[in-house]
Amino acid sequence: MKFSRFSLGLAGLASLAIPALTQESEWPILDNGLNEIVQCYFVNGERLPELWRDLLEKIKAAGFNTFSIYTSWGYHSASPDALDFTNGSHNLTSIMTLAKELGMYVIMRPGPYVNAETNAGGFPLWLTTGEYGDLRDDDERYTAAWKPYWEEISSIIKPHLITNGGNVIIFQIENELNGQWKNIKNKVLNPTIANYMQLLEDSARESGIDVPLAHNAPNMNGYSWSKDFSNATGNVDVVGLDSYPSCWSCNLSECTGTNGEYQAYKTAEYYTYFTVQSPRQPNFMPEFQGGSYNPWGGPQGGCPTDIGSEFANLFYRDLISQRVTAISLYMMFGGTNWGHSACPVVATSYDYSSPVSENRALWEKYYETKLLVLFTRVAKELSNTDRVGYGTNYTTNDVIEATELRNPETNAAFYVVRHEDSTSGTLEEFSLTVNTSAGELTIPRFGNSITVDGHEAKVLVTDFTFGNKKLLYSTAEVLSYSIIDGKEILALWLPEGETGEFAIRSASGGKVIRAATKKSVTVHKEKAGITVSYTQKAGLNIIKLNDGARILLLDRETAYRFWVPTLTNDPLAPVNSTVFVQGPYLVRSATYDSKKRVLALTGDEEDDQTVTIFAPEKLRSITWNGVKVSIKSRNGPVYVVSIKGPSSVKLPSLGPWEWADGLPEIADDYEPSSDGWVVANNTETPNPTKPASNNPVLYVDDYKIHYGNHIYRATFPTTKKAPTGIFLDLIGGYAFGYSVWLNSDYIGSYYGLSYLGSHSGTFSFDNATLKDDGDNVLVVLMDQSGHELRSAAIDPRGITNATLVGSGSDYAFTGWRIAGNAGLEDNIDPMRGPMNEGGLYAERVGMHLPGYPDDDWTSLPSSTTTLVVPSAGVRTFRTVAALDVPKGIDVSISFRLTSTSDDTFTPSKSDYTNRLRALLFVNGYQYGRFSPYIGHQIDFPVPPGILDYHGDNTIVVTVWSQAAEGAEMQVEWTLNYTHSTSFDMGFESSYLRPEWSKDRLQYA
Repeated sequence: MKFSRFSLGLAGLASLAIPALTQESEWPILDNGLNEIVQCYFVNGERLPELWRDLLEKIKAAGFNTFSIYTSWGYHSASPDALDFTNGSHNLTSIMTLAKELGMYVIMRPGPYVNAETNAGGFPLWLTTGEYGDLRDDDERYTAAWKPYWEEISSIIKPHLITNGGNVIIFQIENELNGQWKNIKNKVLNPTIANYMQLLEDSARESGIDVPLAHNAPNMNGYSWSKDFSNATGNVDVVGLDSYPSCWSCNLSECTGTNGEYQAYKTAEYYTYFTVQSPRQPNFMPEFQGGSYNPWGGPQGGCPTDIGSEFANLFYRDLISQRVTAISLYMMFGGTNWGHSACPVVATSYDYSSPVSENRALWEKYYETKLLVLFTRVAKELSNTDRVGYGTNYTTNDVIEATELRNPETNAAFYVVRHEDSTSGTLEEFSLTVNTSAGELTIPRFGNSITVDGHEAKVLVTDFTFGNKKLLYSTAEVLSYSIIDGKEILALWLPEGETGEFAIRSASGGKVIRAATKKSVTVHKEKAGITVSYTQKAGLNIIKLNDGARILLLDRETAYRFWVPTLTNDPLAPVNSTVFVQGPYLVRSATYDSKKRVLALTGDEEDDQTVTIFAPEKLRSITWNGVKVSIKSRNGPVYVVSIKGPSSVKLPSLGPWEWADGLPEIADDYEPSSDGWVVANNTETPNPTKPASNNPVLYVDDYKIHYGNHIYRATFPTTKKAPTGIFLDLIGGYAFGYSVWLNSDYIGSYYGLSYLGSHSGTFSFDNATLKDDGDNVLVVLMDQSGHELRSAAIDPRGITNATLVGSGSDYAFTGWRIAGNAGLEDNIDPMRGPMNEGGLYAERVGMHLPGYPDDDWTSLPSSTTTLVVPSAGVRTFRTVAALDVPKGIDVSISFRLTSTSDDTFTPSKSDYTNRLRALLFVNGYQYGRFSPYIGHQIDFPVPPGILDYHGDNTIVVTVWSQAAEGAEMQVEWTLNYTHSTSFDMGFESSYLRPEWSKDRLQYA
């Protein structure tokens, strides 16, 4: 199929200047500086401030020049009158300052709603009671709620806008909100939603936000907020599209209702949508699949077979073929959602199969992504292309198609080749017909065929400018190029064993100076230049042209460890300010002191390594992580050095353990009179879902109780016709559960299911003893899993009906109390944040915090490795472990929580040892939720800063047995990796780990 010429002349996958983003710019302007945005990545939630540097350096090293970050309103606002942008990770200023230092642009996504599969989509939970209306509309109550947050965060971001000398280039309004239209075809406006968007935009502008305002569509059905589609209320400057073609969950069964029947490696068609929705704007993907979240019941280890390195190769190149010109990968790194413990959908992690793993490790998907990103960083001509045509008529193989993109100004072209059926993974060979400045050619002209092997695509160039030279064509992919000492160095890559061919205009000749075998390379001299045919051998192969320029030929594995660090912090990465480094696990930075002629490299390494460096010929010495390294050989700009790997690190064993009762509330002599309890006596609720009329309102959010576990304690007298049981109806979100006691006797549990968010059942009193006189005490321990997303955020949490049952009719409760997190909406631990704790006794009194007194705890034998709760109930286990990680070493530490049951992930009728719910706290931070009966993540990485790498670490596990037979589990920690590093993992972090204080006891 051919297209008529259709030039947008806007954004491309390249870095350009920013003429539009000046203080004198007028709004709206359709390009809005988006020709700046090449690739960006997303960091979910809030990270430790010090670790932002580690993560951003890794992302920049892959070639990215922009990152995108949500800010969770709920994380910053524990109560309607509180906003925290100061304590620890609440401080957003530090990441924007760091972005400027590192030379990265920032896209801010402050919501107010962010979705992110987190608790209530990022809304503060005080907003979910129903008293603020339906939310996400122009209701005056909701407007009054978001205004203070919106104005405050806008004022914090304002100094960091690119128009004010900072690096923030885009401000996103809301998130995945369709609904501008009641009728799209006739463009009948939906005023409540449109007015809401306009209110947010007007408020941002009034607060000084003068960069482009953007929005992201959740699908291709809504056609909302685009100035190209209409001039209606609520339009933003730049619209984009979110897409997760390989399922947004590692549990593929969850995707059928969203994406239709799932097919692995099935690409989607976006080009037509953009031509209707935003033809004069960049084809922008604010979220495109980088990883997936792991839901309750999802597979341990995630889904790398579906969205691993092959996915990155195929799908990201397919976006280029559809002229998608700005791509934000969601997630590039997700990480543990500490502080988001009540997430209704996600277990704990949101980075499964993301390029940077949850434990901060790099794997082949990171390296595969880097291959494309480094190319787009130097492919300036890709920034302005027409999509000329596509189809199998370009190739000699009818199962392989090509898409032709052409720069109308320079005539450079980019051909994206892949299987016509993207789900196919066969090995195919073919030739490609291309249109070049030398006329129409069928390439390769001398060598063997082009190969597409498996689920992959290739971007092949013609008339590609690098420095003062032109690559007429190449059947190998361009990795990058640099100009060093005025000479071009071009890097091409192919999988080992495949054949490649490239032609360079105006080159008079060249010779192989390094190759596994020189017979694998043939140089053809022609009138207009040279053509080189070769078979890609393992390693780094070098061809030197007669004028001193060099062509590097790399196989995939060698290209994976090929780095192009910038010598300045310019996000545009000028090619004459970069060097090439091949070999290390990671290169974080490079600086060149031209006076001392010293090249200083920093990075990480997992083993002793030989490194090849391309740098100025005048340099005298090279340092790696501050230490001078011996230059083993030098040949012009090519240097070979050796660097050392890490020293060994060994973790001590966890233990000995001690334990304390974690549920004293069921004891006969317990008095619920502390500040940890709220009297539940409301007779009305603003929530549109009304509870049973025979109870007071027992929705926890109505009493400012929002997170994790909470405890109901009710009393009722014994009557002549005593009740025989209780009927309970509860709403808690997917995977929630609860247990019930009467007068200290256990009477039953609902264990929970990954696919159900509510439960009703009758619990018999047969296994309990009613009191002859005085009040009977009913205790319900409930673990809710947070609020749903979008409009369902206001669905209540808690008991909707509690009815005593039996043959009589005069049963009645005399009172209800509820225990929630200490301080309720008064955030008494601002460093760790409002989402860190629930209502268990251990959390309320601070047993999970370093320094809690343990004089009355029971010590377990030092050989104990299994934590046991002998019957239904809760125990709190604690140990303290010391670390002393040597300077210059990065170790990643994970905790593994396992049940001793053989059927940890499959419920069994005969084995109850896995009927438990456990919480892992490390130095006071909740870092894991473990429910083996339901099944989900068992490995929980905990980063430095939370862990004290040079001191004692308090590790606490609360284990709640939901079965009368008891439960047991094991806790281990392990090293994920040990690397030498330039990053200081021993940074001062004690302020992040505030200790216990005795005022916690008031919440007993």
